[in-house]
Amino acid sequence: MNIAIIGTGYVGLVTGTCLAETGATVYCVDVDVNKIERLKQGIIPIYEPGLERLVKNNVEKERLFFTTEIKEVINECEAAFIAVGTPPDEDGSADLSYVLAVAGDIGKYMENYLVVVTKSTVPIGTAKKVKARINGELEKRGARIDFDVASNPEFLKEGDAVNDFLKPDRIVIGTESERAEKLLKRLYKPFVLNGHPIIFMNIPSAELTKYAANSMLATKISFINDIANLSEIVGADINMVRKGIGSDSRIGPKFIYPGVGYGGSCFPKDVKALIKTAQDNNYPLRILQSVEDVNDDQKLVIYKKVKEHFGGNLKGKKIGIWGLSFKPGTDDMREAPSMVIIEHLLAEGVEIKAYDPVAMEEAKRRMGDVIEYTPDMYEATLEADALLLVTEWNEFRIPNYKILKKLMNQTVIFDGRNIYDPEEMADFGFTYYSIGRAPVKG
Repeated sequence: MNIAIIGTGYVGLVTGTCLAETGATVYCVDVDVNKIERLKQGIIPIYEPGLERLVKNNVEKERLFFTTEIKEVINECEAAFIAVGTPPDEDGSADLSYVLAVAGDIGKYMENYLVVVTKSTVPIGTAKKVKARINGELEKRGARIDFDVASNPEFLKEGDAVNDFLKPDRIVIGTESERAEKLLKRLYKPFVLNGHPIIFMNIPSAELTKYAANSMLATKISFINDIANLSEIVGADINMVRKGIGSDSRIGPKFIYPGVGYGGSCFPKDVKALIKTAQDNNYPLRILQSVEDVNDDQKLVIYKKVKEHFGGNLKGKKIGIWGLSFKPGTDDMREAPSMVIIEHLLAEGVEIKAYDPVAMEEAKRRMGDVIEYTPDMYEATLEADALLLVTEWNEFRIPNYKILKKLMNQTVIFDGRNIYDPEEMADFGFTYYSIGRAPVKG
């Protein structure tokens, strides 16, 4: 089967590469000439464990191709996946200009039956707009060509996306034709040999499923963060509370880890977009609005703890930061809590040194040289008045406390992910703050 993937960002590149891994011939299309040339050389634009090896392997085996010309490949294919970006507008709605531009190009150049699949995260009703745009271009040409539109939302976790695609817990497909359903069932058959289902539904349901899933997970995060803040006030330990509620099979242990809030490319954007969709339909999603409000506040929790510890005066303080990406396993800095924390600390006159295993180049691209980036984790703590743990990379989990005590001006740690044990912090003589637990005074 020949497949076109339009858009070689995170979703498009993972999708195209993993489909090629099953033996399909995949043409990845992007308007960015430099990105395409680098991909042809096996240089991928994102950090995702395991992806670079799969890209090189499938390019070498001539199953994966990269091009800037959609018209050169579209008529070689049975299905075309639209996987371009849908950035949020100022009002929170998803910007569909890139999606509809691709639909227009498909309508201009297609000559044979095609299943056009929206893989990008798009609001309810987008498939109708894609179909209308394609039909509009066909009418301009005076062409009558059958095609179907389908919705196939992605459920990839950054840092584990390859495994998620190759071994999905479910595949959701919205379609309105048996012909499209049959083709997509054949395409995805290799991925459900583990017994997990392909769930077919109508297109609006598939479009809503993606937003509902991410919003539910975001809700669990904001809920546990709210409870964590209350725990600290009333003298409870959020880790104990989390274990207590997580053992209930109706709740489960996932996504109830307190911290400095969620970020990334999915949860913030999707929550905003679903809130906006509801507003446009005169139905306010009150719970989801609270989820977003709690998350915005949570990103400032560590900053407020730092300011309170130093008596409200941070001018001239030196602070080290461990972790910049919004979570481990990725270099993604979109909506990262670290950027909010850094912005507020800089406004107070703080000098910042930071270290992240993979995200420093991306951080520098977004923030410039307003902070110092260090080549290793311990240099970030040199002469620091405090250390902030923002992203829970594995290499931060068992630090050498003796080295830290020698390097730091003051032995103060603010743990935004609760990865350290308060008793151990006390034993080593550190003043220690975390989320939803009583502070330790060293």
